Amino acid sequence: MTTIGIISDTHSHFDNKLDLFFKDIDIMIHAGDIGTLDLADALSAKYKFEAVSGNVDNHVTRSVYPLEKVFMIEKVKVLLTHIGGYPNRYYPEFKRSIEIHRPDIVICGHSHILKVMYDKRLSHLHINPGAAGIMGFHKIRTALRLKIDGERIFDLEVGEWDRAK
Repeated sequence: MTTIGIISDTHSHFDNKLDLFFKDIDIMIHAGDIGTLDLADALSAKYKFEAVSGNVDNHVTRSVYPLEKVFMIEKVKVLLTHIGGYPNRYYPEFKRSIEIHRPDIVICGHSHILKVMYDKRLSHLHINPGAAGIMGFHKIRTALRLKIDGERIFDLEVGEWDRAK
């Protein structure tokens, strides 16, 4: 069994509240807008770290973290990007990636809006963890944890914190 932490839109902010929420995870997944390569390096030193860059990430971060990534966690295929859209409203290029890779989980960021839903048309769990940083229009910072055991995805938990420092 693997415990996953899912985060996006940190915009260089990662505090003790997030650290406590993720204390027992096996893998952290960051859906872009990390903010700085220093933050990515700190997170990858602490956690097994899967990440993509986002639209606010500079060329240095983009040289290390791609715009899209496909990987396996146990028997679950994950497709990760920053800007991808939502079920029935995916960006055309990203929808092609979904159709090619046929993932079990699609993770996107960018919107700063927490959303978890099953996409019946394309047969995957769609996850947007919202925004964990303090920059943006959101009033509540959010992040997710879940567990994977073989092909089973379960025990989804939402963390919520006030945006103030």
